[in-house]
Amino acid sequence: MIKHFLNLEWKQYFRSSYWQKNIAINILMVFFALYFVAMFLGLGFSLLFLLKEMYPDQDPFVAANGFLFYWIIGDLLMRFFLQKLPVMSVKPLLTLPIKRSTVINYVLGKSALSFFNFLPLFAIIPFSIMLMGDGYVASEILIWLFALIITVLIINFLNFIIEAFSAESELSFLPIMVVVSILFGLNYFEILPMTTLIGSGFLAIANNPILILIPIAILVLCYAFNFKTLKKKLYLDSSLKSKVTEVNASDLSWTERFGDIAPFMKLDLKLIWRNKRTKSMTFLLLIGVLYGLFFYPQPMYKEMTFMSAFIGIFSTGFFLINFGQFIPAWDSGYYKLLMSQNIKYEQYLRSKFILMVISVVLLFVLGIPYVYFGYKILIAHFAAAIYNVGVNTHVILWGGSFNRKKIELDKKAAFNYQGTGAVQWLIGIPLMLVPMGLFGLVNWLIGFAAAIALLIVLGVLGIVFHKKLMRGITQKYLNSKYKMIDAFSQDN
Repeated sequence: MIKHFLNLEWKQYFRSSYWQKNIAINILMVFFALYFVAMFLGLGFSLLFLLKEMYPDQDPFVAANGFLFYWIIGDLLMRFFLQKLPVMSVKPLLTLPIKRSTVINYVLGKSALSFFNFLPLFAIIPFSIMLMGDGYVASEILIWLFALIITVLIINFLNFIIEAFSAESELSFLPIMVVVSILFGLNYFEILPMTTLIGSGFLAIANNPILILIPIAILVLCYAFNFKTLKKKLYLDSSLKSKVTEVNASDLSWTERFGDIAPFMKLDLKLIWRNKRTKSMTFLLLIGVLYGLFFYPQPMYKEMTFMSAFIGIFSTGFFLINFGQFIPAWDSGYYKLLMSQNIKYEQYLRSKFILMVISVVLLFVLGIPYVYFGYKILIAHFAAAIYNVGVNTHVILWGGSFNRKKIELDKKAAFNYQGTGAVQWLIGIPLMLVPMGLFGLVNWLIGFAAAIALLIVLGVLGIVFHKKLMRGITQKYLNSKYKMIDAFSQDN
């Protein structure tokens, strides 16, 4: 049966309309994977020498175990934001005489073959070989290596447990951040020495092989919990169950002043507030407002005036970037219905434009207190806001005409890469790198005032030619209309 599942997934992948389009991205991901493999191999073979140099008076094996707490915390965080439970199209299988337990075991077993599980081994195994070559007892090192492999699998299944619980909240990343922060704080202030406890635990396992039963038991419990959780959800009608809630209709009458685009603005605002992914994205606006605090208080950035353009564009354009790059994929669930109505596409796009402009103005106003760090910062933010309104709004709308991936709005927003394709990566070049490069070049050649003037002039030109630009963008969307309808009708 497992062989049959693998055969089905192989056919599903290569018969999909996406695999040829994503081939360049997949090749790029392979290069990234090879890069990380090489980095971990280098770390594994050099770690023994580094530890001897850094801690000449300490046993390097003991010193390595002292870092396991940070590795576990870092690995768990990385997996939470990047790793997803592997899925397969199970609904057609539920009508067939196939046990649900077989499907669940296949999905969980497939997760054990994740790249995230293999990557640590490229450092752990070479380090173990180097330890044995340095005279350590082979049996102890092999038991220690086996314990780390089990720990990797525990982290794998623990991540899915945390994901299942946190997915119900709007800010789904907050629980794990709070837990990790508390553990790190307890260790940092020596209230509960986690580095010592975990390091001593692995050393005890290496010296007493019978203790390996403890991590094995934890692994079995994590697997069983995941199995039980998935089994509860694996029903043919599970997606048909509806939850009756009271709708809190906000007063959106203020949108009427925008005339014929008001209905679209209302739809967008309701979509943002009523769906998990878009709603949690609005809470992340706080990051855009406070983004400058990561840079401006530090003395090293005071001389790097070109950074103020980058920070200003990102800070005032945070909503523009995060919302705009997925236009019109936000409406992919009902895009066919929308396109069958007697509406003007330009009105639909103009409503998105107005929302992005309002967000830029709002974020600029909220960022005015940055004048505390110097008047040049406020001026740079103002120029960046003008550039965002005149240039980046049009760039992001034009880039949206190439979107071909459906978005599920009931998924969390933080580090959710569903709907992300090559467009979202390439659009960053004209959005961020071009204005930052132009600002830095003019600032270096002529001066700060000329660089500010350049951003303002480009922004004003975009505003002046807004109608002409929108006509061209609208035509691009109309040309891609049926390709989008076809793409949004398929599962990613």
